[in-house]
Formats: sequence, structure tokens, C-alpha cells
Amino acid sequence: MTTQHWNIDLSFEEDGTRTACKASLTGPNAPGVEGKGIARRNPGDTPDAKIGEELAAARACSELAHELVGRAAADVESHTHRPADIGM
Repeated sequence: MTTQHWNIDLSFEEDGTRTACKASLTGPNAPGVEGKGIARRNPGDTPDAKIGEELAAARACSELAHELVGRAAADVESHTHRPADIGM
């Protein structure tokens, strides 16, 4: 049995009304995929960086997951030469 370890690295940029997050996989043999997510604060809401980070990270991780599924589907198709039936 082989063991693989991939880490998800989340990096944030904030400007007071917007939080952006980039999620990327790191580690040996990790595929080079990343996801990006943005959260925007409603001007009437009280600033809370934690909420923006949580929402932006969730969106970035969701995009990262979709990128991985797309890659897996492409790999299946290259092996089977048929459309992949991979749901998400």
C-alpha cells in the first residue's frame, strides 16, 4: 500500500470590503490545481474578517474540488477512450 499526502494551502488577500482566497494543493505528486474564491461584504454589514475568510475559502475549495473532478474525468477518458461518467 502506498500513502500519498497532499496539503491544501489557503492564502488570503483582504481590502476591507472584499476577501479573496487561493486554494492550492502542495506535496509530492500533488496535481497542479488551484481554486479561487471571493467574498464581498455588504456595505451595511459590520466588518468581520473571519466570515469573509470562511466564505472565500469555501468557494476556493469548491472550485479546487471541481478542478480535481475535471482532471480525474480527463484521465478516465484518456484510459477508456469513452466519455467519463463522473458525478459531483
